[in-house]
Amino acid sequence: MPTSLEPALFDSVEEGLKDVIDPELGVNIVDLGLVYDLAWDDENDALIVSMTLTSAGCPLTDVIEEQVSQSLDGIVERFRINWVWMPPWGPERITDDGRDMMRAIGFAI
Repeated sequence: MPTSLEPALFDSVEEGLKDVIDPELGVNIVDLGLVYDLAWDDENDALIVSMTLTSAGCPLTDVIEEQVSQSLDGIVERFRINWVWMPPWGPERITDDGRDMMRAIGFAI
């Protein structure tokens, strides 16, 4: 059964994941609202990143998985991505910082 992360680890993981840039939109996955939850799997001693993509048919899943792996290197030894499709992602999940980033690269939000 997954448990909550300690606040310091949560912050470190979240900061690391801000280095993962959605290849289509050019904004990090945290500020896009793609990360739904961060938890710890005690049984497997691993981080669980519950996240989604802007569309279920995204052809760049492998790119994002590789970026997640690189961003978590040195923060956790093991992780797994739990792909979540319900509820589906929508622009209402974008943070204020994410909206500013999107406007800066030319998106109308």
